[in-house]
Amino acid sequence: MKKSLVVLALAATFAPALAYAEAGDIVVRLRATNVNPSEDSKLGQQTNKAYGAGTAELLYGSANANLQVDSNTIPELDLSYYVTKNVALELILALGTKHDVGTSSKGAGLNKKGLGEVNLLPPTLTAQWHFLPDTTFDPYVGAGVSYVRAMDNGLTADTILGKKPIRIDRSSWGPAIQAGFDVNLADGWLVNFDVKKIWFDTDVKIKVPELAAGWKKIDSLDIDPLVVSVGIGKKF
Repeated sequence: MKKSLVVLALAATFAPALAYAEAGDIVVRLRATNVNPSEDSKLGQQTNKAYGAGTAELLYGSANANLQVDSNTIPELDLSYYVTKNVALELILALGTKHDVGTSSKGAGLNKKGLGEVNLLPPTLTAQWHFLPDTTFDPYVGAGVSYVRAMDNGLTADTILGKKPIRIDRSSWGPAIQAGFDVNLADGWLVNFDVKKIWFDTDVKIKVPELAAGWKKIDSLDIDPLVVSVGIGKKF
């Protein structure tokens, strides 16, 4: 019995120690992140409002046509600071995420559905509650805010009147919620899985001088992406 206790004590002494979070800890994570927009678009209705009834049918073949934004997977770096062992602040420093943009359909006035791509930069700050910080499996939930900046947003509509510039008119603040978990490993390393929902909207405008002067709003686009990440991290 005594020998068994000695063996267990030695094993505990020399086994790699799991590093659980404490107040003041900083965690750096590198993750692969899929950004999957869940857009809400009224392209056809807004185009008819801007340029008159029938314009959407000519361009898109339908007054119910929408803008479509595809998904993309990018590398992402984030930092977490533990205010307490249960409360952490996470700042996501994702690189710009490029998305192809197109119309859901096309009519006689539009030569192709594809409009180009837009690059969105979505830094996000959340406050997290970690339920089990002193265990190997540490689930958490969080909420915060995201600032989505539209960059390199030169889109073009290839129409029968020529190529017409389209722009994402503004950047946007929006709320964000998240849930995920860390799997604590030896020497401060961890594996992470994280899901976020971000809400933001933007205005889409086009310039067609043959029909009207200046830029005209043709959509109020709610992009509202689901953001799924998996990666590794290190506590310091």
